[in-house]
Amino acid sequence: QGYTQKYIVKNYFYYYLFKFSAALGEEIFYITFLPFTYWNIDHSVSRRMIIVWSIVMYIGQVSKDILKWPRPLSPPVVKLEMRTDAEYGMPSTHAMAATAISFSFFLATVNQYKYPFELGLVAAFVFSTLVCLSRLYTGMHTVLDVIGGALISAVLLLLLYPAWDAIDDFLLTSPFCPLVSIVVPLILCYNYPKLEYYSPTRGDTTTILGAGAGATVGFWLNNQYAVPADASADFQLGFPLLSGKIAVLMLARFFVGILVVLLTRQLVKNVVLGLLRYRYKFPVDDLEARRRLEVEVPYKFITYSSVGFSATVLVPLLHELLGLM
Repeated sequence: QGYTQKYIVKNYFYYYLFKFSAALGEEIFYITFLPFTYWNIDHSVSRRMIIVWSIVMYIGQVSKDILKWPRPLSPPVVKLEMRTDAEYGMPSTHAMAATAISFSFFLATVNQYKYPFELGLVAAFVFSTLVCLSRLYTGMHTVLDVIGGALISAVLLLLLYPAWDAIDDFLLTSPFCPLVSIVVPLILCYNYPKLEYYSPTRGDTTTILGAGAGATVGFWLNNQYAVPADASADFQLGFPLLSGKIAVLMLARFFVGILVVLLTRQLVKNVVLGLLRYRYKFPVDDLEARRRLEVEVPYKFITYSSVGFSATVLVPLLHELLGLM
């Protein structure tokens, strides 16, 4: 525990390439790419990616804590990350997320937009491969972990793909969508597999399901009370030709949106943690208390469901108010 190997970087190209690739499977990527797609490319594509991502990541996280396969021993490998070292190894959720997001994006766009099929397929393959290789380079997974994660994600994507339209229709039109979107993820979070020691997997899973729940409620509200999902002429941009003006608008929407998302996350986190500290009587710097089930699940779920809701409802309204649509 806490042991860190010293190492010397001999090839900075591989080092920075795979450190960057590893980040493509982490929160910083999810919280930027998925909203960017929603704000600037296509709502239907974003909806499908978020749903697939939520399901795939939940199954991957739970599988880790059921199988309990250890990560590679260090030594002999050198581990370049420490936070995720507390988790089990099989399957690699980085590999699962990268495969799910890249290929769901490809499958959702290939029949809607004009671009070479081969180009999209190669781009999805390269993206997922880079993330998979980064897990080996950083010493966080074995080859079997990575292959297993990619294969599980591919199977889940194949199973979900035929039901995409039905799921999307339910999320947009069913009066039960908001209730199901909140209650089911909460039940899954509170009944997450118990471990003998603390692992960040439950907290990460709650974060993902919370974000997906908030976004799903936002999808439903937008379709019911704002602009219907099929009214794509003005509300969904598709793949625009990047003139200078459009590029500036896209960047403006992105930076305004990310600012709102980050402010929402910080504000809601502080409020919810404050209320939970008052309820359960623990000090601000008590990390162990924040890891307890009755604290971790509500604070992360409420925080990130607010983030998902803000990204899909509040940010587009602000874009329209600022004339960025």
